[in-house]
Amino acid sequence: MMIIAVSTGIAVSACAQVKVPSAVKSAFEKEYPSTKVKWEKEGSNYEAGFEQKGHEMSVVYTLAGVATEKEVEIAVIELPKAVRDYVSQHYKGAKIKEAAKITKSNGEVQYEAEVNGKDILVTPNGGLIK
Repeated sequence: MMIIAVSTGIAVSACAQVKVPSAVKSAFEKEYPSTKVKWEKEGSNYEAGFEQKGHEMSVVYTLAGVATEKEVEIAVIELPKAVRDYVSQHYKGAKIKEAAKITKSNGEVQYEAEVNGKDILVTPNGGLIK
């Protein structure tokens, strides 16, 4: 019985809603009105996950409601050639499962490629970020 109680408690806490500050909610609703959103905590920030025009997207906000980055799912073929070349050179024979374009609030663009179950961040000209 104790195991069931502990397991249930873990499952309930894992499904608990993230309490999102009103400044963050307001910023999201202003830019994406009437959009169904799923919130997650990302460090000290809040990430809004949603769909727009058939693409999965996310926006990361600070506690004050300032967007720090936007991520949009893209087709693997939409990755710049330099990014695809980086993956093929450093992960021989591996396939890119998913791809995304990340735009930082300062305009900097990065690309994310999921390879072998890991996310790799690469600059548009094929330089490894992480």
